[in-house]
Amino acid sequence: MRLGTSSPLAHGTAEEWADRQVALGCRAVVFPLDSSAPKEKIDAYKSAADSHGLLIAEVGIWRNALAQDPAERAAVRDYCVAQLRLADYLGARCAVNVAGAFGPRWDGGYRENFTEEARSETVRMVREIIDRAEVKDSYFTLEPMPWMIPTGPKEYLRLIEEVDRDRFAVHMDIINMVNSADRYFRADEFIDRCAELLGSRIRSCHIKDVHLKEEYTLQLEECPPGEGEFPLRHYAGRMNAIDRDMPVILEHLHDDGEYIRYMGYLKEELDGIQ
Repeated sequence: MRLGTSSPLAHGTAEEWADRQVALGCRAVVFPLDSSAPKEKIDAYKSAADSHGLLIAEVGIWRNALAQDPAERAAVRDYCVAQLRLADYLGARCAVNVAGAFGPRWDGGYRENFTEEARSETVRMVREIIDRAEVKDSYFTLEPMPWMIPTGPKEYLRLIEEVDRDRFAVHMDIINMVNSADRYFRADEFIDRCAELLGSRIRSCHIKDVHLKEEYTLQLEECPPGEGEFPLRHYAGRMNAIDRDMPVILEHLHDDGEYIRYMGYLKEELDGIQ
């Protein structure tokens, strides 16, 4: 397992970026540039990561490839292809996006997200991006979400079968899939089920925590590691057992100070697993 964060941390040069990541205890990174950056700058960051022993875990996309406006949808899919090609060029483990939403918010929850039309269009979208990108080494992945497909490991397996492309793999954000009392209270079993069903298809992981609030109705709140009840050590251990180079990326914190603080917590909590 290789810990990392989604923050590039404040820096001025590629070398300073890599130095700060290593000093924080990272052995994996999210690439901090996108495909529109000049090639020489991309190469500088790639070289810095390589020379510091940093595995490039992910190239992010984070746009709605199912946008209802045809022009927006076409532009986003072009960007997805460019980002996946960048991931391949870098030797990154994956490029990652969410499936997309059938509504105005790019990652929003809508009833239409669960229609057969949404599933069929998601399959077509993934195939299109992979086929156009023609990648050889990296993978296109979808981060699971509580309110769009895939919401769980069985649904992800079904999607893999329907897409039927070798370069489609799994991005594991297990907290995003904790969307019920059963998955919250039986988290160890849910982790085991995800590991058993998705296993070697997993290319990169996110790590954070979840807290059950006392107010009605059921309210599950994402929170930083250690401020919830999720068995993070069991999760990290199962991911490490799948692949000792598995990236486990801390995300969704507010500033570099928080990333430094909670990386310290994770290094202590997960000691012996790396």
